[in-house]
Amino acid sequence: MAVTRQTPPAHARPRPALRRAGRLTGGGTTGNEQLTAATGAVLIALLAVIGVTLLRLRPLLSVHLFVGMLLIPPVALKLATTGYRFTRYYTGNPAYRRKGPPAAALRALAPMVILTTLVVFASGVALLFAGPSSRSTLLPIHKVSFVAWLIFTGLHVLGHLAEMPRALRADYGRPAQLGEDLPGRSGRALALAGALVAGVVVAVLVIGEFGPWLHYATLFHGGH
Repeated sequence: MAVTRQTPPAHARPRPALRRAGRLTGGGTTGNEQLTAATGAVLIALLAVIGVTLLRLRPLLSVHLFVGMLLIPPVALKLATTGYRFTRYYTGNPAYRRKGPPAAALRALAPMVILTTLVVFASGVALLFAGPSSRSTLLPIHKVSFVAWLIFTGLHVLGHLAEMPRALRADYGRPAQLGEDLPGRSGRALALAGALVAGVVVAVLVIGEFGPWLHYATLFHGGH
């Protein structure tokens, strides 16, 4: 007896627009984890550049300022992905409740990571636009908040380091390693690329503000 395959009625079939949206925004809790991990990896690389500039700040001040501004959109994306998980979990979303919260130690660190992140970037932007005349008031805030941010963020990264390679391989590994793609892979790549492009645009737009600081660094260096 032949079995006839019935075509689902039109109203039961996913619309092309919804299918496209699913390819961009799907992935659920795992997709959120993978985007968070990829953003974290990019931030680690950019922060390594910042670390190098701190070793020779005067000659590398322009790089420090450029990368510091470039970091703002990727940092905002990282805060958005972790904030989204937090919100979905504590508002009772079933998928996020099943996944469970981060470890208790990481949850305890989170407020300090967020607070120091906001202070270090706000003080850095304020310093840039206020110019060297603000160094006596804003520079100490920026330095202290940066040290605190480095400590709390370092502990946060260490807490997630073990799971990061697996999450990165899932979206960015070789096709042979992937198996079935998790929905939303394109959207996650676009979100991260968009944050980086936005960072470059922000940094380029404020290059004109670097001048007073570079001039001050040249004078200060020349006087010593």
